[in-house]
This record gives sequence, C-alpha cells and structure tokens, in this order.
Amino acid sequence: MTIWRPHPHIRVVAIGLHWRDGRLLAAEIRDDAGRIKGVRPLGGEIEFGESWRTALMREFNEELGIDVTITSEPLVLENIFVHEGSTGHEVMFVAEVVLAEGAFAGQDRIDFLEDNGEPIVARWFDLADLDGDGGPSLYPTGLKDVLLASKDGAKASIPSSL
Repeated sequence: MTIWRPHPHIRVVAIGLHWRDGRLLAAEIRDDAGRIKGVRPLGGEIEFGESWRTALMREFNEELGIDVTITSEPLVLENIFVHEGSTGHEVMFVAEVVLAEGAFAGQDRIDFLEDNGEPIVARWFDLADLDGDGGPSLYPTGLKDVLLASKDGAKASIPSSL
C-alpha cells in the first residue's frame, strides 16, 4: 500500500459527480492503516494550460478508460484539509457527468490504478450513508451539504440529478 500525503502547494482539480439510481460514484480514501476513512468523487489535477472540462474528461478516461459527458456548469470549492497530519489545499471544479450508456452495468465496484500504480476502488454510495456515525466521510468536506441543498430545491450551483 502506498502512503499518500497531500501536495505541499495549492492544487487545482476537477471532479465529476456521476449518479446511478440516486447513488454517487466515489473512490475510497484510506488512512495509513488501510481503513476506509472517506470517499471522493473521481477526477484529478488540472494540468498547466488545460481547461477544467478537458481535465475532467481526461481523468475519467485515464482512470476508467471511458468518455464522459459534462452536464452542468461547475461549482468551485476551496478544500483545505488534513490527512494523516499533513495539510492539503485544493481549488476544485465540481460538475455533474454522465457515463456512456451501459458503462459498468451490473458492477457494484470499479477497480483501477492511480497514476502512481496504487490500486483504487470506486463504488456507488448513498448520500445518507456518508458523513454519519460509523460511515465514511464524503470529501471534500461540505460537498454533501451542497448536494442535499440542491436536491431540496435550495439555490445551489449544481443542478441535482438525484
């Protein structure tokens, strides 16, 4: 298992919200002991000279080998967090995405490799199971509140497909 620490600089990332039957596709985030501490929608760092849209489509292609369609304007979040005692800082473009028809049909989980070779597991999670007692957290912190506000019809930047 790879020991991961946040980068020592501000990263700009794009992540995609994909839903299946009201459940969010997210990758497991593990602590140093290998326990799941949270989950995060798929995506990754925007490269220099690359738009957030291009980065988001590239990341899904690199990670899952598929094309996605971006279906919303982005919500921009600042994510300052601590993982295993190290502080991370990200500016995030968060947008709804749709996978190609039938992609991963019948699969409850998707296994793939990160750029550094680390094995990653992604699954579909019910929002009700996240950020609660005994359940994993949804990262970035605060994303669940934004998604629930959108679902409830409150003003939010991401249209809800829940």
